[in-house]
Amino acid sequence: MINNLITGIMAVWSFFANNILTQPAYMIEFIVLIGYLLEKKPWYDSLAGFLKATIGYMILMVGSSGLVNGFRPILTGLKDRFHLTATVIDPYFGQNAVTDGVMKTFGRSFGDVMILLLIAFVFNILLVRFSKYTKLRAVFTTGNVQVQQAATGFWILLFAIPSLNRIEVLLVMGVLLGLYWAVGSNMTIKPVQELTDGGGFAVAHQQMFGIALVAWLSDKMKKSNIQKGKRSATKLEDVSLPGFLRIFNENMVATAILMFLFFGIIMLVLGENYFHQVFIETKGVSGLAKGASFFFYILTTSLGFAVNLAILQLGVRTFVGELTESFTGISDTILPNSVPGIDVAATFAFGEQNAVTIGFLFGALGQFLAIGALMLFHSPTIIIAGFIPLFFDNAVFGVIANNRAGAKAAMILPFFSGIIQVVGAALISTWIGMSKFGGYLGMFDWDTVWPGFTVILKYLGYVGIVVVALILILIPQLQYRKDPKNYFLIVEDYEAYKEKTK
Repeated sequence: MINNLITGIMAVWSFFANNILTQPAYMIEFIVLIGYLLEKKPWYDSLAGFLKATIGYMILMVGSSGLVNGFRPILTGLKDRFHLTATVIDPYFGQNAVTDGVMKTFGRSFGDVMILLLIAFVFNILLVRFSKYTKLRAVFTTGNVQVQQAATGFWILLFAIPSLNRIEVLLVMGVLLGLYWAVGSNMTIKPVQELTDGGGFAVAHQQMFGIALVAWLSDKMKKSNIQKGKRSATKLEDVSLPGFLRIFNENMVATAILMFLFFGIIMLVLGENYFHQVFIETKGVSGLAKGASFFFYILTTSLGFAVNLAILQLGVRTFVGELTESFTGISDTILPNSVPGIDVAATFAFGEQNAVTIGFLFGALGQFLAIGALMLFHSPTIIIAGFIPLFFDNAVFGVIANNRAGAKAAMILPFFSGIIQVVGAALISTWIGMSKFGGYLGMFDWDTVWPGFTVILKYLGYVGIVVVALILILIPQLQYRKDPKNYFLIVEDYEAYKEKTK
């Protein structure tokens, strides 16, 4: 009887996980529908909101996938072109590395990752449900990211404490990952609310601690300028370019030109023959056909960056309003004082649009310099820049930094982020043994926060589990103590929060 019950529960979970939780568009529509039903909206309004949110998120995913699929082959092509034995820092390469290596390295099944994800997701919801005590206000809803992090977290715990049995691994990592999701997305609430002027969401992705750090450093930079008697920092949108340079004031034009120069150089280095070979291997799906113009192929590919970015921003504008409005029903009934944590790409439709491109480019500069240093000093692991950390981490850092401290911060902070991403990924992927399988997640938090947690877990063992959990539990408590009067107000009534904090 009990076995049948467990089997039934796991079947329901598998269906939900495979068709809703790990499919962000349907997870968002699920939240919107529940929210509107809890608000007792008419069925036709609920249906309209449900469809608009789903279509909006699908539009976002078209833009996001276009960016990734269009440019990942160009960057990973450097590995093939120069015959490098290298690790690609990219969430999907990292997930593939776990899939390929976890049985060979630890004798464990990748199938356990989905059970771990269930434990972590339920724990995240419970932490937010009891926000009065935990001070946690954000539910992590980005399912594809949850799978990637569950896979890497699974590997890290098996490496750090190999004596744990199967059930212990799932419970321990489920709790730690659920805490990280709740705490990390919670840390993004203030910078995202201030960026979006009360947009009503948090970021639930791979650079949540990074966003909080960039916001804090940006505020420090701004305060330092004020103390030195300087006027407020010049933001990118306030820069008035002279003469022909005024064309860079237009976001779409600036993005197209800068991406043409950036990717054009890389594509020229890879060579025309490389893209002919890609065309053959992919049976014409991508690459350059024989006899086609290489120049126009570079131009089309580069302009595709601006096109996909515009599509992504349209998607954000389409679904965010529905999500935040409907989530009021959930916040008022099931999860008080809460907001949804969603894909980091949602921030790209707010603030100065050129900050997205500037953050990406300066992050890329930092990454490429760090990769050059790894080669120069004969690092045992050479990193290949993956497009997802290259763009999604550093672009949001540029947007947040520019919004809080201006153009200078939008250049400096992504630049150092790029260096940290490469060096951190090289160190952790080599140490835990993932580099030999060709990939590592490689996003900011997983190059900084999680390597620190891995050290604690590895050298303190069972005590380390408690230490990591306590660190995560304490963070929201300290945030709350810093500003108890406005801590929940910022998600309950942003206009009232603005009035009180003028």
